[in-house]
Amino acid sequence: MQTNFTEEQLQDPGIARANEILRACVHCGFCTATCPSYQVLGDELDSPRGRIYLIKDMLENDRPADAHTVKHIDRCLSCLACMSTCPSGVNYMHLVDHAREHIEKTYKRPLMDRLLRWTLARILPYPGRFRLAMLGAKLARPLRRLMPDARLRAMLEMAPKRIPPVSRNDDPQVFPARGERKMRVALMTGCAQRALNTDINDATIRLLRRLGCEVVVAEGQGCCGAVTHHMGKTDEAHATAGKNIEAWWAEMQGDGLDAIVINTSGCGTTVKDYGFMFRGGPSAEKAAAVSAIARDVSEVLVDLCAETAPPEPLRIAYHAACSLQHGQQIKTHPKTLLKRAGFEVVEPADPHLCCGSAGTYNLMQPEISQELKARKVRHLEAKAPQVIAAGNIGCMMQIGSGTDIPVVHTVELLDWAHGGPKPRALDPAAL
Repeated sequence: MQTNFTEEQLQDPGIARANEILRACVHCGFCTATCPSYQVLGDELDSPRGRIYLIKDMLENDRPADAHTVKHIDRCLSCLACMSTCPSGVNYMHLVDHAREHIEKTYKRPLMDRLLRWTLARILPYPGRFRLAMLGAKLARPLRRLMPDARLRAMLEMAPKRIPPVSRNDDPQVFPARGERKMRVALMTGCAQRALNTDINDATIRLLRRLGCEVVVAEGQGCCGAVTHHMGKTDEAHATAGKNIEAWWAEMQGDGLDAIVINTSGCGTTVKDYGFMFRGGPSAEKAAAVSAIARDVSEVLVDLCAETAPPEPLRIAYHAACSLQHGQQIKTHPKTLLKRAGFEVVEPADPHLCCGSAGTYNLMQPEISQELKARKVRHLEAKAPQVIAAGNIGCMMQIGSGTDIPVVHTVELLDWAHGGPKPRALDPAAL
């Protein structure tokens, strides 16, 4: 793609990066075939190629964002399926994130939009606040039909039936390895996951320790910054991400770390991009070092887990989270691990398409999200599984709200197969 940025514009590192990305695009349109929003809406401007044209026009002309451009950028899930498909290596993730930052700086959204986005940015990254918000949503759920805005109704419906008690395993501490220590790893405990499903971190710690890992929950870590980063709120995102960098850097410089283990793939995609996010700044070296050892939990387990017999013969439908298969290009490890554990593993049709969760997308674009969820659930249920496995809490909540089939994190199943307790979702007596 030909671009016409001025030399002065190209002095801005963000614009210079956007220029590189835009020039890589050859208008081939392969991305339209795998874009969920284009599949639902059928509008060229709701495809990656269409959005690239809008972003190019906005940035090249150095103009404030307008409502037309914002509408189509907001409809993007950032599922990154386009990046898996693109034959030219266009880094759409960096481009659309820059566009969102530009929108945040130059466009005044309607009042309700501003209030909703402000609320999400100040609740979701904080487990304590999120727990209180879910309790309130649970109490207000009977009134959801009276809500005038579909996004408010979606927020009330998000609250799970059961809000788990706080897990003390999420507190800063060190868990020694069982037997000979093979690795020393830091576990990212996350934010929303600590409020929605504490079993995931608990299972991760048990399994890693059993496999010879010393597990550190670092003092000072918290939200990865993804929620605010994808809203274009760069300063807020960097503030929370910066705390993680400092927390993990301290461990790296202390007793050392072999890996930073992340069991929420949406967070993993962001942490692995810290090196880019903090490039050129005072934390660049630390950020790059952190990104270099960030690993999805499946990347660590695939080197540690041996074959074993399943505790029960189960047919498991594996849902590939977009942030894992597209954002991190991890496509086989979770399935390999489940098969090693003796489970029968099946995949739904169109596994590359998003379930519609996508961070806060299911709250901000509920109509499109609901259609994508219905399609995903239909394809999963068609495989007649006894369990649905996924590696991202957002996907688990989204899919779980549309089916009666239990939805379990992959690591919970692996922990069970290696001597841990049966996942709560598979044990009605434990619910």
